[in-house]
Amino acid sequence: MATDLEKKAKEAFIDDYFELAYDLYSQAIEISPNSAELFADRAQASIKLQNFTEAVADANRAIELEPSMSKAYWRKATACMKLEEYETAKVALEKGASLAPGDSRFTNLIKECEERIAEETGELQKQPLETGPTNVVSTNNVQPATNISSTEDVETVMDVSNEAAMAAPARPKYRHEFYQKPEEVVVTVFAKGIPAKNVTVDFGEQILSVSIDVPGEEAYHFQPRLFGKIIPAKCRYEVLSTKVEIRLAKAEPIQWSSLEFSKGAVVPQRVNTPSVSGSPRPTYPSSKPTRVDWDKLEAQVKKEA
Repeated sequence: MATDLEKKAKEAFIDDYFELAYDLYSQAIEISPNSAELFADRAQASIKLQNFTEAVADANRAIELEPSMSKAYWRKATACMKLEEYETAKVALEKGASLAPGDSRFTNLIKECEERIAEETGELQKQPLETGPTNVVSTNNVQPATNISSTEDVETVMDVSNEAAMAAPARPKYRHEFYQKPEEVVVTVFAKGIPAKNVTVDFGEQILSVSIDVPGEEAYHFQPRLFGKIIPAKCRYEVLSTKVEIRLAKAEPIQWSSLEFSKGAVVPQRVNTPSVSGSPRPTYPSSKPTRVDWDKLEAQVKKEA
């Protein structure tokens, strides 16, 4: 059954019916949830549909199931490039190139990644970083943001989605919220009693991927494109008895107006450090009673009289 669905999905993809291909791959995945090939192919269908965060999540799943699958790394890198996740894309490309040394596509795209990274580094160096003590607390239960651009790939098969995606969005299984400091964003996923081995958290330059997969239960996936960029190497997470606490290291000390990226987002503002010298010390009303010098007051009254 899964094989028939996969065959139909590939035919739909070749005929440019990407949504149909996505749905057929999703149905096949329900039957064969441990097929790396299906996840890798659905990732490509997501890329064609410009759903890049979903493509990254599926590529990660394919890599988890079959670490030696070079095309999964290629598709992850392709989606990350469209999301301007150049560092993450480069890492995936280098791994894919080691698995497919004769494929020049990896080498060519690595060069492009390096050029984009150099451009970004130059822009960041022109902007002095400012830090400050401002703490901002916020909560957000928005579902993963829809992605932006499009992509390519010379290969033939791709995959994606299920009938549930066509229906109204389901309420997330676990609640999440976040708060931020100038240098980091702390995301909390409230999942009680989940073993650490069932939790997977991946970090990209602007992507957070959280998966909770407990045998016998429906898997939970949260893959938002973040409001701002982060430093993956400095990010960390901890699985506690009642929650999963994730600490995202900001690439810049800017104020995030939300956890997830959106096209209409307000331009982020830097967190400025208040000047220690040069600004007057604030004054506050005193609650102490004012002491009156009655002798001085009486002398002043006599003088005026």
